[in-house]
Amino acid sequence: MKVSAAIAEILAREGIDVIFGYPRNAVLEQAAAIGIRPIIVRQERTGVHMADALSRLTRGRRMGVFAMQHGPGTENAYGGVAQAYSESVPVLVLPQGYARRLAHVPDNYNASISMRDITKTCEPILRAEDTPAILRRAFSALRNGRLRPALVEMPWDVLDEELPEPLDYTPVVTTRSAPDPEAIARVADRLVAAKRLVIHAGQGIHWAEAYDELRALAELLGAPVSTSLEGKSAFDETHPLALGSGGAAIPGQLRHFLDRADLILGIGCSLSETAFGVAMPAGAAIVHATLDPADINKSVPCIDALIGDAKLTLATLVAACRDRLDGPRDPGPAAREIAEVEAKWFAQWLPLLESDDTPLSPYRVLWDLQHTVDVANTIITHDAGSPRDQLSPFWKTRSPLSYIGWGKTTQLGYGLGLAMGARLACPDKLCINVWGDAAIGFTGMDFETAVRERLPILSILLNNSAMAIELPIMPVATERFRATDISGNYADFARALGGYGERVTSPDEIVPAIRRGIAATEAGQPALLEFITAQETRASRL
Repeated sequence: MKVSAAIAEILAREGIDVIFGYPRNAVLEQAAAIGIRPIIVRQERTGVHMADALSRLTRGRRMGVFAMQHGPGTENAYGGVAQAYSESVPVLVLPQGYARRLAHVPDNYNASISMRDITKTCEPILRAEDTPAILRRAFSALRNGRLRPALVEMPWDVLDEELPEPLDYTPVVTTRSAPDPEAIARVADRLVAAKRLVIHAGQGIHWAEAYDELRALAELLGAPVSTSLEGKSAFDETHPLALGSGGAAIPGQLRHFLDRADLILGIGCSLSETAFGVAMPAGAAIVHATLDPADINKSVPCIDALIGDAKLTLATLVAACRDRLDGPRDPGPAAREIAEVEAKWFAQWLPLLESDDTPLSPYRVLWDLQHTVDVANTIITHDAGSPRDQLSPFWKTRSPLSYIGWGKTTQLGYGLGLAMGARLACPDKLCINVWGDAAIGFTGMDFETAVRERLPILSILLNNSAMAIELPIMPVATERFRATDISGNYADFARALGGYGERVTSPDEIVPAIRRGIAATEAGQPALLEFITAQETRASRL
């Protein structure tokens, strides 16, 4: 058995049924030979994004895998791998490498050296007989502990070498860990004693499938729940105790409650300091529950900590708190305060959300979108910059993993691949990416991948003919040289690539156009709706 065939067989044993890539990479052909579907993209970064979404939406049960050629193919994939690393998403990265005799020649890109800082494990195959052990280590890293990409570099001369049969490989185990019982007791005492507790949940809730336990703890303690942007949809945002999610832009009630909390329980989150996440108030009393000990006191100090799987952590906390209470606390006071604060904040934004102006308000477009689709059966993601800030504070999720939030690093064009990967993972869902006319310039050609691979997604494009978020910081460059101007007819572009495309300029056409776009996806055709919008730079930054 050739090494390339052995790798494909190992992928099959690990449950891989699709592999994303861009030729040349011998594993793509070998995978196809045994029934693993290859999806070929127009650029490598998008392929990693698709693998990223597949891992997220299946919670790693269908692990995202991306394979690419040596040299420029591997170089082009770097940004996608870095994005997955930043967002703590497991993706198996399989770059073909230069022949071993050339691997360290100056000017030859060596993935196992250059990508070491953006992967959890990073290892080249230098001997054919080591292939099973190296893949075993990679999959063990992908399925255990903090989830991040694992890379196995495959020098092209190794791929053609022989391994003895039968192949010695057994799928790896997945483990979970639970917190120290003494720490659980301490934290339960703190939670019960708190007068203004806020639970802040991250994407660890998604990976652990800890939705029921999170809700049980919140309802037991009558505690409001906020989420990180990556954790958005981990808690039903129509629940009376929901505060919404915190990214660069946040709803008013979230800031209000965080700033007034006497205790914040961060669960399933890193609490990393980032300009694209909600900031914890200075001096706040924080209990940090996370899977990775490296998170503790990394960005914010904590008064106590729990290390372990979010589901196991929450289950033991619920039991410990029940032992300390006579029954569930009345959620009424917190729910009424949330509703009152939210109503005041929302009133400030309603004119934009319902605006009849032309060019269109992007807020109106997204508000109408939310009220046209079946939110509980929709998976939506944003792109970097304005689309993220205009969507996340107002879109109220109702079901788990119905929103793919991201933002610790903010590469333009990420959302398209996420939506395509989501559609592959969840073919019964309406999968939407919201992007701007800057983002489409980075990955737009991969809309053709959606057409060719029969992935009928709905792309909502907000076209304001500018890099609007940059206008306040580039006034001279804009006025003298039009440096922030961009242009294009993207509906025509979508039609040219074989999709459904429509340009919308009138407020009364927003909803009908959305319905036509959804109908196109239901007929199997990817759709791009281009809305001509104002250069709106306002965001709910509190």
